[in-house]
Amino acid sequence: MRHTDNDERIWQVVALIPEGKVATYGDVAAQAGLPGAARRVGAALKKLPEGTKIPWHRVINAGGRISLPPGSDSYRRQLELLRAEGITLRESGAIDLRRHRMLPA
Repeated sequence: MRHTDNDERIWQVVALIPEGKVATYGDVAAQAGLPGAARRVGAALKKLPEGTKIPWHRVINAGGRISLPPGSDSYRRQLELLRAEGITLRESGAIDLRRHRMLPA
């Protein structure tokens, strides 16, 4: 799958999200110089090569939720990876953004 310079910028931002932290699609877009392009972040993450080391699982939606379909293999994989890093979900199923969100520098 072909990728663009914007994809590369998005991937570079995602690569900087530290273990145990998350960022929203909007956070990543803004830090990549693409404010308002949260959906573009999702499209770029879909293009990541198989076996990538970029921590795609640390990107969530603005409500603190995983955007993949609940119950899907991808959803379960993202949840497993987040939990392995100590990221907890509230009873509502949302991640506590005050605790786990990586704030822009």
